[in-house]
Amino acid sequence: MPLLRETTVAHFSLLLTQNPFASQSFDSALQFAKAALAAGYSIEQVFLYEDAVFAAAATIDLPTDERNLAAELAKFCQQQQLPLLYCITAAEKRGVQAANDSLFQAAGLAEFAMRLANSKLVQF
Repeated sequence: MPLLRETTVAHFSLLLTQNPFASQSFDSALQFAKAALAAGYSIEQVFLYEDAVFAAAATIDLPTDERNLAAELAKFCQQQQLPLLYCITAAEKRGVQAANDSLFQAAGLAEFAMRLANSKLVQF
């Protein structure tokens, strides 16, 4: 009788550190997440740190001809039921306040680290 190999699904945690309005990191992370889920992998969390916390700001007003990558990522995470966390300390240092009804959840580095236990970290 042949041995059955246990198959494991890779679990990813995404760490974003760039300002969503000044780089393509949010678009890259979104494309990676879509491809990973389509390939059968799972995403444990999306964590915003450093300047990426600007995505959670309640007062974002972009020109109509500009893509709002922060909103696209938030909508995707909501649809896929993925935790979308932002570092509360990094946000406070930058004066960022999220809306009460925001899709972004405040978290600390400790929570981020605990969720990393069984996942591979991919940074954008």
